Amino acid sequence: MNLNQITIPSLNVTEASRFYKTLGLKLIVDALPRYVRFECPDGNATFSIHKVDTLPKGNGISIYFEDDNLNELVDELQQKGIIFTSEAEDKDWLWREAHLSDLDGNHIILYKAGNNRKNPPWRIH
Repeated sequence: MNLNQITIPSLNVTEASRFYKTLGLKLIVDALPRYVRFECPDGNATFSIHKVDTLPKGNGISIYFEDDNLNELVDELQQKGIIFTSEAEDKDWLWREAHLSDLDGNHIILYKAGNNRKNPPWRIH
């Protein structure tokens, strides 16, 4: 089994689409104003956004995008006006992460984990 696609809700798919294009995702399905789908720049995963009238309550959604050049990506996005809630920093779980939110409040983590993503020193064998 392989994770293929994630779909998130949005109150304004048009604005959300602009935001995710700024992050570097490639638009492959345009059914505005109700739905869009993107390809990630690396790998085979896709990411889509669908229109809702109300957003889910509670902790919401966390979306992780991995990039081998995290520091450069964060700098580039900041130059494009993307606001981060935390700059790129090393975490105890051996990942480097930067945090931000999209226009609907979904939590986005841009990170670099390398081999530690699936094979941390504490992995169960």
